[in-house]
Amino acid sequence: MNMDKEEHQPRDAHEMSEREVRNRIISLGFDGDERLFIAFYRKLQQGLPSGTGIVLRGSVVTNKRHEDGRPFDAEGKGTSDLDVTLVGEEVMEFWDDSAFYIPGLHTKPLSDADPDSAPGLNELRESLQELVGRPVNFQATANLVLYARDVLFGEAYFVVVEPGDEA
Repeated sequence: MNMDKEEHQPRDAHEMSEREVRNRIISLGFDGDERLFIAFYRKLQQGLPSGTGIVLRGSVVTNKRHEDGRPFDAEGKGTSDLDVTLVGEEVMEFWDDSAFYIPGLHTKPLSDADPDSAPGLNELRESLQELVGRPVNFQATANLVLYARDVLFGEAYFVVVEPGDEA
């Protein structure tokens, strides 16, 4: 399923249906290839503890970069990153104790700039970057934090996989 990039711009993600946001994500972050999107999240699921929630946030959801307000991939194809938030207590155990913004609730990003923040997940993150041809960053959080970010700061996000009971 190929999706027209123009169809998903520039509306506010909060005003869009879940299906419209999903289509925007596939269009922007996965070059319109739904199969690539599915391969991405399945590979991610297989490399994570059972019950881990998977959430996409940032400019792939909003089509607006936080730093400068420019659109996703404004600097060329594959230049914008995918910000993946992993939801669950068990996945947070992969992060080094010094790699938390809020201990036990919200981690710092695992990225090319800081691959040692969660070394046990870095190989998975790098393999996902190869798969999609763009940077991929991971953070882990508790549902409470994700909710607070949405309600208090208006950050749009898209739940790819709901966290399980043990997440």
